[in-house]
Amino acid sequence: MATTPAELSKAVTELLEATGKDRPALGLVPTMGALHSGHASLAQAARADNDVVVASIFVNPLQFDDPDDLARYPRTLEADLELLGQAGVDIVFAPSEETMYPGGQPLVRVSSGSLGTRFEGAARPGHFDGVLTVVAKLFHCVQPAVPAEFRAYFGQKDAQQVALIRRMVADLNFPVQIYPVPIVRAADGLAESSRNVFLNPEDRSRALVLSQALARLQERAATRRPLDAPAAAALIMETPGVELDYFEVVDPLTLEPVPSGAGDVLTGPALALVAARVAGIRLIDNAELHG
Repeated sequence: MATTPAELSKAVTELLEATGKDRPALGLVPTMGALHSGHASLAQAARADNDVVVASIFVNPLQFDDPDDLARYPRTLEADLELLGQAGVDIVFAPSEETMYPGGQPLVRVSSGSLGTRFEGAARPGHFDGVLTVVAKLFHCVQPAVPAEFRAYFGQKDAQQVALIRRMVADLNFPVQIYPVPIVRAADGLAESSRNVFLNPEDRSRALVLSQALARLQERAATRRPLDAPAAAALIMETPGVELDYFEVVDPLTLEPVPSGAGDVLTGPALALVAARVAGIRLIDNAELHG
């Protein structure tokens, strides 16, 4: 395990050089810890594609707008290291807050622009500025010092985050390729999330309405029927103990709204986004739609 950028760079360079290849491949899996099977799928995807795999564990204070939320975020380092080791990760980068932000929180940050002020950005002002700032720093910390392909893996469950990171990489010319990894769901259909541990069995059962509403849209899109997103959203709003924040159908690249009313048949790829609170726990989910 490396805890400083210098330690990380040394370890990455040694492993890349040991491959004996002119241009080996390096994969990065950024995480905040409290890992579950969804994170394991990211690490496994990186392992399958690359010669050397790095995973980071850092609970980033910049992306929390609620100090209580930051304080109660699960810290499970030993279990996380075991999961990453079993998934084939070569190096874990677990820096301290002081290491990532020497002297306190940075005065200069990456702006997520207008794309970061909607959906999750509207609910959590400044969240995506914090995400992009730490991801940019991680890219610089992990960037190989020898010729190598550099790839980073992110979960599609955070669809808005993936879209923003792709834009940052394109707009600011980061030398890294972004690989989204499909959502991992539990047997009951709930999208895997570190926040699921806060749900009791009854609340977890109620939370299943999120994936059920998304599945309804997927089925209607696949059979070329009108999406009728308001009816799907009503399923969520009618579920006791579930407070809907948003339920939208958008373009997967721009996140601009796509017509999805009772008379609208999908004519191209789209993405359905949902966020809700279940017993006070904020959950997000999404589904790709194909007409």
